[in-house]
Amino acid sequence: MGVQDSGSAARLPAFAGGAVDTHAHVFAARLGAVTGARYAPAADAPLADYLGHLDAHALAGAILVQPSFLGTDNGFLLNAVAQAPARLRAVVVVDPGSEAAALGALAAQGAVGVRLNLIGASTPDLAAPLYAGLLARLRRAGLYLEIHAEGGQWAQLLPPARAAGVVVLIDHFGRPGAAAPGGGDLDAVLGALADERVFVKLSAPYRFPADPVALAALFLARAPGRVVWGSDWPFTQHPEIASYAEARGWLDRWIVDPAVRARVLDANVRALLAAAAAGAPVRAAQSSE
Repeated sequence: MGVQDSGSAARLPAFAGGAVDTHAHVFAARLGAVTGARYAPAADAPLADYLGHLDAHALAGAILVQPSFLGTDNGFLLNAVAQAPARLRAVVVVDPGSEAAALGALAAQGAVGVRLNLIGASTPDLAAPLYAGLLARLRRAGLYLEIHAEGGQWAQLLPPARAAGVVVLIDHFGRPGAAAPGGGDLDAVLGALADERVFVKLSAPYRFPADPVALAALFLARAPGRVVWGSDWPFTQHPEIASYAEARGWLDRWIVDPAVRARVLDANVRALLAAAAAGAPVRAAQSSE
């Protein structure tokens, strides 16, 4: 598995085989925060520490996610990927007007997705020309769209995202208010999982009130091959979470069948990346490893 070749940058090595953490952050507090950021970190989240956690828990690789406080400056994130390119990939944040060449350059540096973090933000119209153009370019670049949203935002976001044909990863269980169908936010997420290009991430149960065990069962019943897991390390804004081991242990409680857990950690991640790559032009797909 590799990223798309932009033509001017060397291709990355094939992504690590084995279990994958699809959501973690690395950063330095000295980087500061963009104007309007919801928070700024008080401590560093070093790459060396994170790689140590992967090793300690027999995880082969990870997809690092751009933290919201850094905005669209993905430099620190992509530098981290460059230090361990066989183990790491990235989900970046971009301006919605980003052109195809810029997205291709990010993919050549290890980006596999683009994130929309809409917590505390107004909900964009993904069918409007600005975002519709971005989604089409993401699809052609072989990048998935990772959406961090909650509540009624899903009913507005998911239909146009699905219509655009881009692969969608729903972040943090979708952050529903309840774990039983009948609530608008969860129903929108469950309905979207009928689409083979929509995936959901089990992560960060401390960011919403619903029962993660019940949610995991619902998602696996709807889309057993499109559920992935993320640690959310270093648990920004949640210092009460003591350790990576605690976050990894939650998955064992959410999914008691080891075979199902193994699929969530490995095969489903490959399916996510393959689905996104399938949207890229044939020439680009042939150049990937």
